[in-house]
Order: sequence, then structure tokens, then C-alpha cells
Amino acid sequence: MTRIGVLSDTHITSPRESLPPQLLEEFASVDLILHAGDWVDPCVLEQLRPLAKVIGVRGNMDNPGIKCIMPEVKELEIACYKIGLIHGWGSPAGIERRIRSRFQCPPDLIVFGHTHQPTVHEEEGVLFFNPGSPSDRAFCSQRSYGLIELGEQIQARIIPLG
Repeated sequence: MTRIGVLSDTHITSPRESLPPQLLEEFASVDLILHAGDWVDPCVLEQLRPLAKVIGVRGNMDNPGIKCIMPEVKELEIACYKIGLIHGWGSPAGIERRIRSRFQCPPDLIVFGHTHQPTVHEEEGVLFFNPGSPSDRAFCSQRSYGLIELGEQIQARIIPLG
């Protein structure tokens, strides 16, 4: 079983800001961390690196320090599953159709961000997973992050923050 911590839209602008302690504690026991963009500042990467291997993509709000080290789209194969990692763009309406179109072969799982709306649902054989935002309530009243377990099947869940 592979455990993956998932976050997006952290929107942290300064090393003085920290990710929530609950998230950091949970991610200390994962095998991998996926970040679906809008880190804003590279200090987020520095907070996550001591916990587990970090793979991410850039988002529309990221500063040049992130944009120069993170791709727009990442395709992974983990535990026999194809995973697409992307931030997303534009209106929340139709975002899943737009992000799916960026992958030539549809992956088993697409992890995305941008909307700040936690999402877990399957459509046409693809599991769409948006962990929401652990630090920004701009578009959602609840802060959250995600956990994915890859075993005989994909289990993905949203973890609300208090």
C-alpha cells in the first residue's frame, strides 16, 4: 500500500507562514506528497521536503521561484496506476473537461487544484481528486487536504482541517 499526501492552493507568501500542524503531522507518515500548484512561494516546498518526497506542478499564482522549477503538468506511474497532476485554469465550470484534455491517454487518477473546492468523484473511468486548500478560505468555507492510498484499488479522501 502506498500512502500519498495531497495538497494544493497553499497560497503561502512568506517563510513566516506555516502549513497547518495537523497536515504536517499526517504527511510525516506518507510515502509521497503531491502538490497541485499555487504554492506561491518556494518556502512551502522547504516545509514539505523533510517529510517525504515531493512532486508538484505550478499554478497560476506561483512566483518565478516556483515557475522555474515546477512543470505545468506531470504524469506519474505509481503502484501500477497512472496519475496525472495538474493545477487547472479558468472558471470552475468545465474544469474537469479542460484538465482531462491535457492528457493524451486518460490516467486512472487526476489530481488538480485551482478551484479550492474539495472534490472526489469518478467520471468515465477517471477519478478526479481536488484536495481543496489547507490555508485559504477564499472560495470554500472549509480548509482541507487529501490522502490517497494505492493498493488493490485507489482510495482517496478529503481531510477537513478544524
